[in-house]
Amino acid sequence: MITLRHGDATLDFDPSVGNIPVWDVTGRHPLHAAPWRDEPGIQDDPALPLVNKRLAGDFLCAPFGRDDLQDDPIHGLPANSPWDPVEIGVSHGRFRLQATVRGAVVEKDLRLTGPVLYQTHRLTGGEGRITLAHHPMSRMAGGGRLSFSPKRMALTDPSPQAAGANLWALNQMQPDLHLPREDGGDWDLHLYPAGHAVEDFVTLVEARGSRLGWTVLMRVVEDDMLVILKDPRVLPVTMLWISNGGRDFSPWNGRHRGVIGIEDGIAAGGIGLAASLAENRLTAMDVPTALTLGGSHVIRHAMVSLPRPPGWDRVVALTVGAGLLTLTEASGAHISVPFDDGFFPP
Repeated sequence: MITLRHGDATLDFDPSVGNIPVWDVTGRHPLHAAPWRDEPGIQDDPALPLVNKRLAGDFLCAPFGRDDLQDDPIHGLPANSPWDPVEIGVSHGRFRLQATVRGAVVEKDLRLTGPVLYQTHRLTGGEGRITLAHHPMSRMAGGGRLSFSPKRMALTDPSPQAAGANLWALNQMQPDLHLPREDGGDWDLHLYPAGHAVEDFVTLVEARGSRLGWTVLMRVVEDDMLVILKDPRVLPVTMLWISNGGRDFSPWNGRHRGVIGIEDGIAAGGIGLAASLAENRLTAMDVPTALTLGGSHVIRHAMVSLPRPPGWDRVVALTVGAGLLTLTEASGAHISVPFDDGFFPP
């Protein structure tokens, strides 16, 4: 394990699998690690991919989800194979994936600055087209609320994540964040379904012309906020994975509860690589669903852990400028924290 520190924040990076099992910000733990990471029976099971055995925190998926073309493990080699340290400082680290992704060299930069975690991935060279996404996960003891940058569409996959465990109706496209449920009701995607045993997935498409995409998760019991930021010109979709006791098979065994994945990427959802490379519902809206390798691609992603101000329920605006990240609540109240406003391109 490689540990980075800045002020009251620490981060552990696991180079054996490329994920972040621990991120501690003044006692807050915004990221989730699966409870079976140290169970010998799970770790010794040859049928399980490494990404599931060591499921934790955030990691790069390339391709995202199922590789039904070259049969790489789910979420690709970056999430299932070792990374070599290239340069390690107190608060920053640079790593290179030992394997290549379709011939592309993959490098990862991590930088801690107070409550902010900046991540940059560079893919150089390679051939062909792939999907790609970040995969941060958070766990809530008592549910939470979500706020988003403007979205133009919400889509559910044609097939369930786990048979019989989906809450939302399959294969739908909605122009807002209210989804019809399997039981005939509606669900507001600003709410986490804490009272339902479900395994579900939805893809949110960023509004046209957006220059900064963001998600804010407010955890109720933990009384904090996780802010996730992306460049939507590179990662045009945000995919929400709801894992709340709906998988009854190993290693989940019904005990993976209160977890949400907030997965910013370029993909057509959880339908597999082949479908993302073909014409699909998103490409019909001029939304790209794959990255063309060759040359150099830079993927920037940032996360911020903050206490939840008293009375805050919903973030309605987020801006970056003058060295600050500013969040505005529905009441008009706002808070600002230092942020590198040159991190995302204009």
